[in-house]
Amino acid sequence: MLKVGLVGVGAISGAHISGWADYNGAELVAVCDIRPEQMEKVEGVNKYTSFDEMIENEELDIVDICLPTFLHAEYAIKAMEKGKHVLCEKPISLNVDDVDRIYGTAERMNVKFMVAQVLRFWPEFEYIKELYENKKYGKLLSGHMYRLSSMPRSSWDGWMTDEKRSGLTPYDLHIHDLDFMVYAFGKPNFVETHRSKLSNQDYFSATYGFGDAFVSAEAAWYYGKYPFEAGFRFQFEKAVAVFKDRKLTINTYDEIEDFKSMDNSNDEGDGYAPTTSAYGNEIRYFAECVLNDTTPDKVKPEELKSVINILNSI
Repeated sequence: MLKVGLVGVGAISGAHISGWADYNGAELVAVCDIRPEQMEKVEGVNKYTSFDEMIENEELDIVDICLPTFLHAEYAIKAMEKGKHVLCEKPISLNVDDVDRIYGTAERMNVKFMVAQVLRFWPEFEYIKELYENKKYGKLLSGHMYRLSSMPRSSWDGWMTDEKRSGLTPYDLHIHDLDFMVYAFGKPNFVETHRSKLSNQDYFSATYGFGDAFVSAEAAWYYGKYPFEAGFRFQFEKAVAVFKDRKLTINTYDEIEDFKSMDNSNDEGDGYAPTTSAYGNEIRYFAECVLNDTTPDKVKPEELKSVINILNSI
């Protein structure tokens, strides 16, 4: 049984805690946050306000990092230097040089590391990758992805609305969709972006070229109470795949077919991605890589670098 310690008991931690609870091969034994009140809702685990104390006192196999973005690299390296395998929330970093530093540490310490880019584990999104590769409905012609919400109203120390620490909308929201595109279709051959950014809102749109196909995407923190929504539309030669209101349909000339997923979880997610059991899927995948001593290469460092380079060119 793998022993897991989680650091950073913020919003996204709930999806991770549920994922570990649903996986029989691991046990969440400890959580850590500098705010004791954040840990009150987590039962049956040891609680720490010092990461170093948790690492020293607990016999952990895996450290799950759910800290603010700007702390990911520092704590991932610190945990791996102690011989721990690390699962880290997205994004890996705002700095592309951190990718080699982190993966280099994992190789040197002979431990596993993976970034939790959750859409790579989302059944509806994975199905689009399958259709792109097997051409069941012909070639991909175009696509549109979106991820929209209100401006965050609160976060620890205001880090979410501090561009130097969070990267704002491109790194908090759009990175989900861009990472999926790079994973499914490869590195884009052209990028065109537009942005409308004020102190109280941030809207971003981009168009990416993939050979003869193009995919547009938009992400926003709007001013005002705007309900979160995310989805996509992909146009193939013989069908249109539409993901809306947490439901994927394949629209052909003759019928509308519902996509049947094997996943029926009630995961709340992080509020920035559609609800499904994908968080459990990514946790299970990483844990089994640790147990079987295999490389978690579903998330590749070169793809992470491509995404960071694109976002930092905006």
